[in-house]
Amino acid sequence: MAATLGARMVGSARLCSKNSPMPPAVKNLMESPAGETETFRTLLDLSGIRLEQIVSHGQASAEGFWYNQKEPEWVMLVRGEAVLRFDPSGDVTLKTGDFLLIAANTRHRVESVSTDAVWLALHFST
Repeated sequence: MAATLGARMVGSARLCSKNSPMPPAVKNLMESPAGETETFRTLLDLSGIRLEQIVSHGQASAEGFWYNQKEPEWVMLVRGEAVLRFDPSGDVTLKTGDFLLIAANTRHRVESVSTDAVWLALHFST
């Protein structure tokens, strides 16, 4: 219905035009689904940009698994603690509020993460 009222959905956000009778939808980044499964929620998905919330309940990368993405990724640990391992450079410890830029084609994995971890991950084209 939002689309018919001059607004359109972008991920889980609603964009409003200046003529839209509806205000923007308010979401809360800290609201996280209960459970034990790691969840990924797209917050924004535009041409060349994808912002997602990741809620980890202690899930590290599977043994032997490495991310190696073709595009850079900016990551912020909004809440919790984590250790990212980079190949071949080693471990980086993150705490609440820490962020970093992972260059394209950089092998990395989540070595450990707290049960209350909430991340923001921004995937983008260069």
